Amino acid sequence: MKQANLGLEPKKKTGKRVFLGEMDRVVPWGELVALIEPHSPRAKIGRPPFLIQTMLRIHYMQQWFGLSDPAMEEALFDVPMYRGFAQLPDELVRLPDESTILRFRHRLEKHGLAAQMFAAMNATLDAKGLMLKTGSMVDATLIAAPSSTKNSTGTRDPEMHPTTKLNNGYCGMTSPQGEGQRFALDREADEGASPNKAHIAVDAHSGLVHQQVCTGANVHDLSVVEQLLHGKEREVFADSGYRGIEKRSQRKRVRWSLAMTPGKRKALDASKPIDALKDQVEFVKASIRAKVEQPFRVIKRQLGYAKTRYRGLAKNAEQVTTLFMLSNLWMSRRSLQAARG
Repeated sequence: MKQANLGLEPKKKTGKRVFLGEMDRVVPWGELVALIEPHSPRAKIGRPPFLIQTMLRIHYMQQWFGLSDPAMEEALFDVPMYRGFAQLPDELVRLPDESTILRFRHRLEKHGLAAQMFAAMNATLDAKGLMLKTGSMVDATLIAAPSSTKNSTGTRDPEMHPTTKLNNGYCGMTSPQGEGQRFALDREADEGASPNKAHIAVDAHSGLVHQQVCTGANVHDLSVVEQLLHGKEREVFADSGYRGIEKRSQRKRVRWSLAMTPGKRKALDASKPIDALKDQVEFVKASIRAKVEQPFRVIKRQLGYAKTRYRGLAKNAEQVTTLFMLSNLWMSRRSLQAARG
């Protein structure tokens, strides 16, 4: 990743430069490129295509920094650090334009490669002992969907559905935590963007996401629990929104540790020993379950994913899968770097 020396070498490593350096070291580029290569076109005439790893690095920078296709193209021209991370030589006479970036993402979506890369990354983390798989925690989050109808059809996405949370109405994937975030939109964005609800299961030991499912905002959390469990759990922690799962689940060997409803916990009398003990138990369960919130914080705050960008649930599901894979990398980067020496 050679950079042109214009006498402007940075004297300080910025947070973004440190972040890209860490990601460069921990992402198993060779393994991920091997998954994409069978689906890549072979150019027989004309200009040779850009390297798969270069396009994958650009795709990940879009997710890390919330850049649209046109914004990513401009950033490659303006920021030498981005070109260096993408392994684009300084003497290159052309850079990937927004259409090239768009086509690469469509290729990943067409062949479902985000899910394959997510599984491959989790296998790597499991092999390094970062997932014990004896316990899981499940939860879901709502992500806001743009309400604009300024698109070619003049309507919202038909896959968008309303829902309620704490007696408040939301449309799409709305999350109160995600308000105030803005994105530069590409040509697919804000076309009455579709909602999805991100359901995840994380390892109780490491807090890393081992399963994730995206649905419409109106899908109940109980409907997808079976898809989130890998079958080796002995105990599953969840909040009070999963009440009744013990009766619906077919997994008899699993012990379900569910939170008490807020109303019942508020009614506990601290002066009574039995109620005080129940409150302490709830506090312990909540402290264990807190790990499931960390991946949501990473994708919403660290990676800036506060609203859906694309029209259609499938496109948004592909992006969410990629974001949770990258959040696993972010949270385990110290352990991965230590393992690699």
